[in-house]
Amino acid sequence: MFHVEHSSAKPYHGPKTMKPRIAIPIPTSTNPEYNSRSWPAYAEAVKKAGGEPVAIPLDATPRETADLINTCQGVLLPGSGADVNPHKFGQEPIPECAPADPARENVDELLIQDAHNLYKPLFTICFGTQSLNVWRGGTLVQDLSPIPVNHRAGREVAVAHAASVAPDSILGETIANDGTPDEAPAKDGFLRLPINSSHHQAIGIPGDGLRVVARSSEDGVVEAVEGGQDPHNPRAHFVLGVQWHPERSYEISPASRALFQRFISEAASWTPRPIHTSVAK
Repeated sequence: MFHVEHSSAKPYHGPKTMKPRIAIPIPTSTNPEYNSRSWPAYAEAVKKAGGEPVAIPLDATPRETADLINTCQGVLLPGSGADVNPHKFGQEPIPECAPADPARENVDELLIQDAHNLYKPLFTICFGTQSLNVWRGGTLVQDLSPIPVNHRAGREVAVAHAASVAPDSILGETIANDGTPDEAPAKDGFLRLPINSSHHQAIGIPGDGLRVVARSSEDGVVEAVEGGQDPHNPRAHFVLGVQWHPERSYEISPASRALFQRFISEAASWTPRPIHTSVAK
């Protein structure tokens, strides 16, 4: 089980040798069993990569949530059994769209806003990536066809398909430099990374400033985006979103370990920006 801290925690002002605290919201407000199964996997990956996971509750007041977020140096947005409310990207829900989780969406928005205001490293996974994309003004595909790729494969399938990764991206550089090259060989100008898959929605139109850096090798579904909000220097702010679940493959995939280690390294080196230089959406 995970532990939710109270919002009385003090802002971090310690030495850089301390483990960076990573804010991870509870995945859902409606499914305790899902939360108990999924949240610890993200927390364990963060711990193994050198960070300290911090559970962000979905039932606290905005002030309590903000106080807790203020103690963290990085943000990880996990998956969820819910779907983002389609009204937020200008569409009506279709029957295949799962119910929205307003409490989770509200907390995600607070976390994303904080990360963008203060340039905190932001790593998003599955639903978290969809949440980021909508916040940045993008759209989602509400339901994917199961053919030719079964993107709903689920946690029991270790490798569902391959993703074609742009080698000149943060994602590509991370898995090429820190992962095992044999895991993601180059082919036709891309790195072919085997990934798991457990989703029925995906990014449609990318949000403002987000670059598509990976797609499913078979059907072109967007598998990863990256880029901070500064159009002139997108790498000034570490923002990386993947559609698969590297927390599930941490033990068996060098690339998955490399992603978490890169994220924690970015969080460890983060320093607060003066308020007058913060960039609000």
